[in-house]
Amino acid sequence: MAALLACPECGHDLHTHEHVLRCDRGHSFDIARQGYVGLLTGASTKMTGDTADMLDARAAFQGTGHFAPIAGAAARACTEGAQTEGNAVLEVGAGTGYYLAETLDAAPDALGIALDVSKPAARRAARAHPRMASILADAWLGLPLRDSTLTGVLSVFAPRNPAEIARVLAPGGRFVVVTPTTGHLGELVGPLDMVRVDPDKDRRLADSLAGTFTRAEHTHVEFPMKLSRADVTHVIAMGPSAFHGAPADDPRIASLPDSTEVTASVTVSTYLLNS
Repeated sequence: MAALLACPECGHDLHTHEHVLRCDRGHSFDIARQGYVGLLTGASTKMTGDTADMLDARAAFQGTGHFAPIAGAAARACTEGAQTEGNAVLEVGAGTGYYLAETLDAAPDALGIALDVSKPAARRAARAHPRMASILADAWLGLPLRDSTLTGVLSVFAPRNPAEIARVLAPGGRFVVVTPTTGHLGELVGPLDMVRVDPDKDRRLADSLAGTFTRAEHTHVEFPMKLSRADVTHVIAMGPSAFHGAPADDPRIASLPDSTEVTASVTVSTYLLNS
């Protein structure tokens, strides 16, 4: 994976030296014993990374398979028409690495890089898939990757840096963005005071990419899920509502039936670089 990486301090190529990555100018970055590489620079990040508790909840929910149709749609969009070898896919804000792992399973010859600003996320992603490398970095301060090296970039429910993604994508590369619709988890949002999806989310996404990317594909993925009370608790604890909405131990969860039908509703958009 080091052949894809660039020094976050000077932009020069990184090379492996035992348990560190080092550039020709002498900047050095440790490979943590948990398997990830810390490429955060001294600049202060404005991003709030997910906590270990949020990632535990997310891993528990993803492990039930409820979001498997979303992961499958993202993987298909990211690997559609991909070349047979030399594929490299980055997931920005990768969290547990769940969606990137699904993409790598769909592309047996591809390599994956999971990038997140959260140290607990970097630790989890490091063991999510044998062909996945995990990087601790802030995408808004710059992606520590070489120019035009990636065949795919994946962003699922995560912030993104369009200018940097355009820089690291190779010609013909695919940028796949998964965003929730206003109907996503709608049966829980009102009763449990969860964070609502901005109805202008799609427009704001399009505006942020205009001039650099053109949307080539747009798919609406919607399906019902039967969630237990434990599933509902995990859904609340794994997302933004963990910071701004109902607590995971909200007593209203106990009043829910044993199984609640909840709608999953997202858009999967594929963007190509403007020529």
